Amino acid sequence: MQDADTAPPSRLVDHLLELRSRLLRAVVGLIVVFAALMPFADRLYNRLAAPLISKLPEGGHMIAVDPAGGFFVPVKLAFFAALFLSAPWLLFQAWSFVAPGLYAKEKKLALPLLVSAVLLFYAGCAFAYFLVLPAVFGFLTRFTPEVVQMMPDLGKYVDFVLVIFLAFGASFELPIALVILCLLGWVTPKQLSEWRGYAIVGIFVVAAIITPPDVVSQMMLAVPMMVLYELGIIAARMVAPKKTDDAPTADA
Repeated sequence: MQDADTAPPSRLVDHLLELRSRLLRAVVGLIVVFAALMPFADRLYNRLAAPLISKLPEGGHMIAVDPAGGFFVPVKLAFFAALFLSAPWLLFQAWSFVAPGLYAKEKKLALPLLVSAVLLFYAGCAFAYFLVLPAVFGFLTRFTPEVVQMMPDLGKYVDFVLVIFLAFGASFELPIALVILCLLGWVTPKQLSEWRGYAIVGIFVVAAIITPPDVVSQMMLAVPMMVLYELGIIAARMVAPKKTDDAPTADA
């Protein structure tokens, strides 16, 4: 009887120890990547600023309003870059902690969803960097009056780009969200197809809210999201139980 009484607290302690171990490994991995990127902080910033610098008029450059911005902004960027690069390691630690409590069927579904979510987030950030930012800055500089000289602040530029990355990375998770909703039984692939018109309107509303106030960035977010919505329906049909679309009628 004594062993039975002490078993639950023992298991709780084991879980807490495992959680602490996973958190420590995650933090150590993040610190290692951050330390490795610190010597290249200036190069990282130059690379990040390339989409804007290439669109500025000849002789245009960026400024630092904060006297310490020239030092702290590249450090801040190096930290976020380390967080971005170490995301698979951080998620692996979270998965290693959660996976033992899942059934085999749940693991079979959860692991591909987790990997797909990471890849889609990276794809969204890459799409934003290589296509969206050059188009947005080209649009903005083209319509800037000639009497106005653009000299963006390096700190505000990093904040702006990070918001764009987060917006596009999160928006590219749309197929994963649709699949999860179908697996939970909240919606069916058939309903997602029927709600396509409402989804398109919602996508344009979301794109108008989370992107800069220009038509170019809104369209460049809305169009991929519509494509991803269709891909989400296809993926949901592949994983959703058949009975969700072909439920028996009351007469049957």
